[in-house]
Amino acid sequence: MHPLAGIYAAAVTPADPHGKSIPDDLPPLLDFLAERGCHGALLLGTTGEGPSFSPEERLAIMQTATQVRETHPDFRLLAGTGTPSLSETAALTRAAFDLGFDGVVVLPPYYFRDASDEGLYRWFAELLTTAVPTDGALLGYHIPQVSGVGLSLDLLARLHDAFPNFVGIKDSTGDPDHAAALGARFGDDLLVLSGNDRLLTHALTHHAGGAITALANLASPWLREIWDAHQQGKAAPHAQAVLNRGRDALEAYPPFGPTLKAALHHLHGFPQWGVRPPLLPLPPQRGQEAAQALEKALAS
Repeated sequence: MHPLAGIYAAAVTPADPHGKSIPDDLPPLLDFLAERGCHGALLLGTTGEGPSFSPEERLAIMQTATQVRETHPDFRLLAGTGTPSLSETAALTRAAFDLGFDGVVVLPPYYFRDASDEGLYRWFAELLTTAVPTDGALLGYHIPQVSGVGLSLDLLARLHDAFPNFVGIKDSTGDPDHAAALGARFGDDLLVLSGNDRLLTHALTHHAGGAITALANLASPWLREIWDAHQQGKAAPHAQAVLNRGRDALEAYPPFGPTLKAALHHLHGFPQWGVRPPLLPLPPQRGQEAAQALEKALAS
């Protein structure tokens, strides 16, 4: 099992009503996630509105996040560092490792959507050579329905063969066939972390090592139950059914970031964090409605 296998929350980023990040609110959220079974958290991913924050803001968020190690020293930290700029991505990636992060999750450069596999290979090769320690860990972030740029199986194989520090992929396609194809092609050689709660059991049976999901902000106990059961050669169908209901409820209130922030406020007493435009906060009544729907769906 890969050292980074496990359950991760794609953590929301605390922000004020105007969308300005509040880094000091992040450690309590990470403590909450650790205490509910998460092995770690991905900061500044899609759910964390990473592309909406400047490099300076991202650095401040990453710096503050390391405070979780004071209370949970084994809690793993991953940073979303991908941008369309290779130099900016490299600077953020180096900063994450300098701060002691366990790995980075990197979107492909997402402006030029017709980039070839050769072009993407050269982009990632430069990043891996200049910004990732030889004992570091970079995972590609495969979410083509959002980024417009995918990571083909052949590209993944080429990068993994050439660079030991290219360790895996966050697969957010939500496609069971793609999850199976990853397992068939790579077995246990490539760390696959599923981005879709509905697919956790399916993905684990096809050699995935765990998950990074938005719903883990609320539902990590059930994700962890499935992961733990799998390590013992067992299944946890009830926990998977709870996750399926929770995912249905979350998808009824897109986008995920504002909905999760409303639910964390109403169900767990966190501040009512804002979001950064172009996202909009949920109106109070709809936020409460969403929280109640998620609470009902996740009731065991």
